[in-house]
Amino acid sequence: MSRILIENGRVIDPSQQLDRVMNLLVENGRIAGYDAVATGYERVLSAAGKIVSPGLIDLHVQLREPGREEDETIESGTAAAVAGGFTSLVCLPNTEPPIDSQASVEFIRQKAARAGNCHVYVAGCVSKDRAGKELAEIGSLVEAGAVAFTDAPRGIQNAELLRRAFEYCLMFDKPILNHPEVLELSHDGVMHEGAVSMLLGLEGMPTEAEDVMTSRDLRLAESTGGRLHLLNVSSQTSVDLVRRVKSRGVGVSAGVCMYNLVLTDERLRTFDSNYKVDPPLRSQEHVEACLQGLKDGTLDVISCAHAPRASEKKMLELDQAPFGMVGLETLLGLVATHVVRPGHLDWMQALEKLTVNPARVLGIPKGTLQIGADADITIIDPDATWTVDPTQFRSKSSNTPFGGWTLQGRAVQVLVGGEPRL
Repeated sequence: MSRILIENGRVIDPSQQLDRVMNLLVENGRIAGYDAVATGYERVLSAAGKIVSPGLIDLHVQLREPGREEDETIESGTAAAVAGGFTSLVCLPNTEPPIDSQASVEFIRQKAARAGNCHVYVAGCVSKDRAGKELAEIGSLVEAGAVAFTDAPRGIQNAELLRRAFEYCLMFDKPILNHPEVLELSHDGVMHEGAVSMLLGLEGMPTEAEDVMTSRDLRLAESTGGRLHLLNVSSQTSVDLVRRVKSRGVGVSAGVCMYNLVLTDERLRTFDSNYKVDPPLRSQEHVEACLQGLKDGTLDVISCAHAPRASEKKMLELDQAPFGMVGLETLLGLVATHVVRPGHLDWMQALEKLTVNPARVLGIPKGTLQIGADADITIIDPDATWTVDPTQFRSKSSNTPFGGWTLQGRAVQVLVGGEPRL
């Protein structure tokens, strides 16, 4: 039986509102107790001056395999996740072919198990081939192991399809994770529609493209009782819409991409395609609205929106380059440096958005250090200062605008099922 003692760490577990310095015992892959004495263990890990957290969870990851292995593979993507402090992630279904069959779900799960880095949960397609016309075989996807349903990073455009998907997913108690964007309003857009896009002469993506779909999704979730998680809210109006619906007791949740908390559309003045993302970088008032939404609990989850793209793809002209940036290896440092240190959230609140809340969205037994839980643990050095070097990423892709940034705070050790991975 494997026994590991994590000594003298500041244990922060939002699922129990626990925050104190103590020892944590791991036995046979599970949390076995607190304040044990350091004798008779196979391994003792010193966590003095560090934070011991439930393993981080991300709901918004593109692993790109099968079909786009030049961008990322399941092995490289999960290695990047562990390097960033993540013990679990959700694989979006925008592979080629899409994850709309039992075989495709099983392929992802088998490849992830073979890689042996972290837990990979599979989100199946809402519609067949992600075409938005006909419901996928929800029941068979659940049977194969899908934990949620989405057509992301494409929003579900057909309202009737979404309504039926909510009703069908209720039979299996599974959430729908939707990317709120009406393509009719944003289809040719390159960046946020505003003063900067006008100045640069670039086609804009108006906030209305997000707001209209956010409103529709919230209304359908309320009327059907379906489980809705909005993957990436980025506009002031959408934050307000979610806040009002939650105030009525409707059980919806929403997340925000890390880059929408630290960057604005002003960055596009460089014409650097690494700033081309979806949802787009918006103006400062929208960033402030998202930060306020995190503070008051309107936004439940912070995600990295990991979207790896091979370097030759991002070298195209801005209007031709694909959307997306990698994020698994920088998210924790960005949260520590730009969310916790300025006082927008404390560590308890920030880790809640990265651990127990994502687990609750999925309905999985993760994101906790309760006794008996799986020993998925992230040990964080909040004072570690480091410089982002994309050439050192575990990911196959390096499309990040954060190269050269100095961050303070990073994962120094990661245990997955009680097994050290970092």
